[in-house]
Amino acid sequence: MYAVICHVDPRCNGCFSLLVDQKQPMEETAAAAGKLTRLEHHHGAADPPSFRMEDLPAEVQPVIMSLLPLKEAVRTSIVSRSWRMLWTFHCDLCFDGPTPNDLDSDTDDEFAGQDTTKMKRAKFIETVNSVIQQHSGIGINKFSVRCGMHKEYTDHLDRWIGFATSSKAKIIHFNLKKIYQPFEFHHFPLEALDSQGCSFVQSLFLASVSIKPNSGISGFTILTRLVLEFVKILGDFPGLLAKCSGLEDLEIIGCYGVHNLIVPHKLDKLQHLLIAGMDIQMVEFHATDLAHFEYKGRVIPIVLNGCSKIEKATMKFNGTKALAHAFTAVPSILPVKALHLQAFISKYAQLQKLPTRQQGMFLHSRHMTCQLIVNSNDPNGDNGVLQLANCLDVAPGLESLHLHFDYKLPMEMMCKMSSGCSSGEVADMRRHDHLKTVFMSGFRCYKAQIELAFCILGNASVLEQLIIEPRIRDTVWRSGDFSAWNTGLKETLPWICEWAQLTSKRFGKVINVLGAPLHTMEASLAGQDTGSLQHHH
Repeated sequence: MYAVICHVDPRCNGCFSLLVDQKQPMEETAAAAGKLTRLEHHHGAADPPSFRMEDLPAEVQPVIMSLLPLKEAVRTSIVSRSWRMLWTFHCDLCFDGPTPNDLDSDTDDEFAGQDTTKMKRAKFIETVNSVIQQHSGIGINKFSVRCGMHKEYTDHLDRWIGFATSSKAKIIHFNLKKIYQPFEFHHFPLEALDSQGCSFVQSLFLASVSIKPNSGISGFTILTRLVLEFVKILGDFPGLLAKCSGLEDLEIIGCYGVHNLIVPHKLDKLQHLLIAGMDIQMVEFHATDLAHFEYKGRVIPIVLNGCSKIEKATMKFNGTKALAHAFTAVPSILPVKALHLQAFISKYAQLQKLPTRQQGMFLHSRHMTCQLIVNSNDPNGDNGVLQLANCLDVAPGLESLHLHFDYKLPMEMMCKMSSGCSSGEVADMRRHDHLKTVFMSGFRCYKAQIELAFCILGNASVLEQLIIEPRIRDTVWRSGDFSAWNTGLKETLPWICEWAQLTSKRFGKVINVLGAPLHTMEASLAGQDTGSLQHHH
């Protein structure tokens, strides 16, 4: 007899990492059980009787075992002969395959690298097949496969899909996006989820597969979450969404095959809608309960009918006029309380005065987060970020404002400080009577940054503090190593602290510099000529 030993990815509780289906002789299993017996005798006869799993009802034991991560459940099952099959009732089967680096040829010998890749993939496939063959198929809550699989492995993928559907898993995730053959897609049979007209799947995540919705599919009445990532969509997609009457979360990312996302049917329970990286001409939804809308892509007509409950919008438009479009292109998001924006700014972006009529204003917005990515070779000669001062006019009720500046500059320009005086181009910025907190990251005292800060400090009557941070932050839209862009901060930090002190005295507002020790400003005051610093700024 043999026992299955499963290695689990620590990043995902209970999820298989590069699964190794190694089989261990029962002699080793017996040795582990014997060790446990010796430990029990070590406590002595005077100890109170210990709890035994066997004392529980038979139907309760698998439930207790399923509360453990799958790895621990398998390990625990080999301790006692009577527990050996308890893991086969585990409710979450999550298989996490090799990483992209594992699937690449990572040796100097090309043929040896190919053999290693084949072995890793074969080991993964063997283990998944072994687990689903031994599992009871009863009470499955989640079935997840995350790996890179070529189209030639269709038989195995179909077997895994068949197991997930036959066991009526509530959560089904098939993520094949790690493979580097974008034009080869495994077809995921949506009709397999329609088991004799009985709806069972509640969450469906598909990546790098193809689907073909048709009118005969009806088993999605209890589906609450649908995520499609790099999926090739063929067929009637709006018709599929019409069958998802209970849908609460819909995310469509980088999919193609759909030219317009026009859904005439009402999705009355939809609360979160994300559309990103789509080559489409128009978006139109009817969602009365929509609370959070996210869009990332080019400027297209976007119509959200009946979304009077919307509270948060996250917008990222492509193009040099993206910032203005974020405030004007989607009238349906005007009732939001929180607005998150990302925009690319170029040197030639024109300052744009937005209409401040009440019907075109964000009257309910209380918090705004904005990341401005500035492409420029001369940060002191670029006034593109000043567009934001005009944009703030349409949100008179703001209470907090977070700005993240991300300048794409040559490395030799990263430490260049501001020169010259404020141009006063945005002196007509409206008064803000509710703005209490402003935070700016990536603040290097560039000319436009100073002018924007002056406008805010001069027009925010109740501002409690301005917090500036010279370091470029990793934001929700972009991740990576920012160490290269944060070089030279040690040299520029004293000048930024000095600017903060002088500006604080000028406007009578508190300005805090994150990352600056208290002694930094004192040392700067003692070692620098104040008159020259004032002239510098």
